[in-house]
Amino acid sequence: MRRPLVAGNWKLNGSRNANQVLMQELVGPVSGLGKVDVAVCPPFVYLEQVAGLCRDGRIALGAQDVSDQDSGAFTGEVSGDMLRDMGCTCVIVGHSERRALYGEDDAFTARKFAAARRHGLTPILCVGELLEEREGGVTESVVARQLDAVLERVGIEALADAVIAYEPVWAIGTGRTATPEQAQAVHAFIRARLADRDPAVAQKVRILYGGSVKADNAAELFAQPDIDGGLIGGASLKASDFLAICKAAEQAG
Repeated sequence: MRRPLVAGNWKLNGSRNANQVLMQELVGPVSGLGKVDVAVCPPFVYLEQVAGLCRDGRIALGAQDVSDQDSGAFTGEVSGDMLRDMGCTCVIVGHSERRALYGEDDAFTARKFAAARRHGLTPILCVGELLEEREGGVTESVVARQLDAVLERVGIEALADAVIAYEPVWAIGTGRTATPEQAQAVHAFIRARLADRDPAVAQKVRILYGGSVKADNAAELFAQPDIDGGLIGGASLKASDFLAICKAAEQAG
């Protein structure tokens, strides 16, 4: 059975004081959860602070992005080696906001995935469709294209201990959420597509749901057979909400 994972993506939020309060409220309760993995992904500038606040090891430290380059004249970039140096064990790649707002295409995302692997980081690969793509009936072809770009670059074996996050773009920060059945259908499609290349990898890889997961819908989503946890945005900034989601994943596990 796959162990659930709940990862908090703080996005462009946080301060030294707010981070300390949030982590102090999370560390104790999370340490009492034994059937779920938990991670937080703060902005780059707070990685060192948050690393010091979750040294007990029950909350993993992740980053929100990684450069496809290892070093050199790339102003503003942060390499996988630097993230490892700060204590990160995982990193989000291909988030819909990176794709939509900063023009990161499938090939670029695949290079970032490969860079994360080179430096021993667990990539959390985000895939998902726009509203017009959902309404146009092309959700599966969009997700397949995004997934295949990574598979073609790194091979199926590189996904064995990676994480995939299905995030329907129309449900991020909008208050709209895919129904559990809609989410499960896409998760099952992703797993089946991986199984075409390697059934063992497909059964092992964790697939998270990342579209406006909240305390009141987490349990129903996580009860689906192919949903292995969540990539949490706004709800990860409030300790009570994030803990409720983690507990829902614990019970599902």
